[in-house]
Amino acid sequence: MASNEEHPQPATLLPYSEMIMAAIDALDEKNGSNKSAISKYMESTYGELPPSHPSLLAAHLVRMKESGELVMVKNNYMRPGPDAPPKRGRGRPPKPKVPLPPGAAPPTPRPRGRPPKAKDPLAAAVAKAASGLPRPRGRPPKKTRPTVAGAGPASSGAAPPPSGVKRGRGRPPKVKPQFADVGFA
Repeated sequence: MASNEEHPQPATLLPYSEMIMAAIDALDEKNGSNKSAISKYMESTYGELPPSHPSLLAAHLVRMKESGELVMVKNNYMRPGPDAPPKRGRGRPPKPKVPLPPGAAPPTPRPRGRPPKAKDPLAAAVAKAASGLPRPRGRPPKKTRPTVAGAGPASSGAAPPPSGVKRGRGRPPKVKPQFADVGFA
């Protein structure tokens, strides 16, 4: 309870924004009221203000100026005139809406997100048929093609491997040419 005795808060203290508006109205200066005049009026009218009064007053004045409740002209704060435009928020302003001709239906808004893919009935049938069969693990076996004699790589001089004999893995060994042993004299 000792902390309450150090900083007694009066129960009748109005919110700062209301006290500032009352001070500006009561001072009723033509060019507006500066921060020190507002502060002196608040101290004389409301008596005991919190010890952080100067920083609270400054923060509230800045917030009220940014929200459009007050206008600052030459370091003086005043209420905005009745014909002043309302303070606009941050960001890009919205586009003006074009009025619809009478009797026209309002346009339907586009759905959000990416449009769904077109469904191919053939692809759906193939996927459904293939999903029922379990696939074996690993790489699928290589399909053998029947070779025709005199066509393709067989006519280039390289002999095709004999059918029925499986080729080994990796690079085949280098073929050594067979020459007759003829001595050079």
